[in-house]
Amino acid sequence: MKNNHTPTRTGRLTRWIAGAAIGLMALVVGAPASMAQGAESVEGQTYVIGTDTTFAPFEFRQNGELTGIDMDILHAIAEDEGFKVEVRSLGFSAALAALSANQVDGVIAGMSITDERKQIYDFSEPYFESGVQMAVAKDDEDIKGYEDLKGKTVVAKTGSEGETYAKSIAKQYDFTVKSLDQSATMYESVKAGSAVAVFDDYPVLAYGIAQGNGLKTVTDKVPGGSYGFAVNKGQNTALLAAFNDGLAELKANGEYQQILDKYLADPTVNTPGNFFDLAVKSFPALMTGLGNTLGVTAISFAIAMALGLLFGFFKISGNIVLRGIATTFVNIFRGTPLLLWAFMFYFGLPQLTGWDISVWTAGILTLSLNAGAYVAEIVRGGIQSVDPGQLEAARSLGLGYGKSMQKVVIPQAFKMMTPSLINQLIISLKDSSLLLAIGFAELLYQGQQIYAANFRVTETLLIVGVIYFIAIMALTKLANYADKRFNK
Repeated sequence: MKNNHTPTRTGRLTRWIAGAAIGLMALVVGAPASMAQGAESVEGQTYVIGTDTTFAPFEFRQNGELTGIDMDILHAIAEDEGFKVEVRSLGFSAALAALSANQVDGVIAGMSITDERKQIYDFSEPYFESGVQMAVAKDDEDIKGYEDLKGKTVVAKTGSEGETYAKSIAKQYDFTVKSLDQSATMYESVKAGSAVAVFDDYPVLAYGIAQGNGLKTVTDKVPGGSYGFAVNKGQNTALLAAFNDGLAELKANGEYQQILDKYLADPTVNTPGNFFDLAVKSFPALMTGLGNTLGVTAISFAIAMALGLLFGFFKISGNIVLRGIATTFVNIFRGTPLLLWAFMFYFGLPQLTGWDISVWTAGILTLSLNAGAYVAEIVRGGIQSVDPGQLEAARSLGLGYGKSMQKVVIPQAFKMMTPSLINQLIISLKDSSLLLAIGFAELLYQGQQIYAANFRVTETLLIVGVIYFIAIMALTKLANYADKRFNK
């Protein structure tokens, strides 16, 4: 269960960044109108629904397809009520930010119905009653209950009901709670011995154990809250009513229970296999992620080079206005977090323009403007590092300022800039991994989708790391070859 009680530093940071981006745009344009008219019939309509990226068994990817309890319920209701859905896998905090920015019409993401959230969102009737359990490593015979946790460390998911419950009894049983962002990484922490137990939603634990996550439950389920489908308050009332009607129909005809049994009572078990099998099965999804990573990096860096050259020349201009514009650009994009701009462009910009900003557009804007600021400084430094006597000599031979720069100064400066530009290209490629926060399906995002379903975190991340290493080494070799070829 996900709620806003006792958020940890990571959860607060993500929500702060998303909130700051949306809040800044809201100051400029005010609150947007509803994306869908509540009074209209839902039949034939297409709604954009935001969800989490990794919250098995409610939403996760299997064979590249987004599946889970939430997804099956949503699609069954949509079919029954005659509307269509476009699902955007964003991450929990990002999905709520998208809902507030009217980037999506609703959110279904294992979201707990709380009094605080009711002030902001309208919820459907509960579609799942959850609870909390504690689990330990399968071979752990020492921890049999809460009383065995004295002086030890446990883990719980940031912003979850499990975290809230663990902290509520931490003093009573004298243990420490460490919060992490994903269930899969929590389980790895317990297996690695950095924590002795995990507190998590019981269906998530049950599914993970069925998939061979190496844990076992040692306590009974503690009753928790209810999950609900959410829309912005006072908006999309027809969609909310249709969800409630469809949910009631699913419960009446037995399909609802069949969906729950599919993932909880008798979940399909993924045979672990060996490392090679994991690599082979993961290869298609990871190659898709690598393609997206290289694509967004190439496009962004080409734009960054153009911006960097422009603002780099502005910075050495004799015109105070041009220098001021360049300095402002560099200071803004070097002095603010890249992740802030990802949220700003994807969630905030639509409020300013009224346009539907795609995740590719937001990603390219984020990377290109950030890298462009650094490239501008590289260009400025490269040009200023050329001996001023070179320019003077060229001018004394009768060349104008423009020709002197083009024929004499810039070729020398570019040779000195090339290593720094190659380094910036590599940094941009690695920075693209931050775009997973807005649901961009790059390499690390695909890795998360894989280990969220099979709970083989270390092995999956090792494969992702090897792919990153190979890609960066190949890119470096290519860039160095081009440097030697054109800078003889």
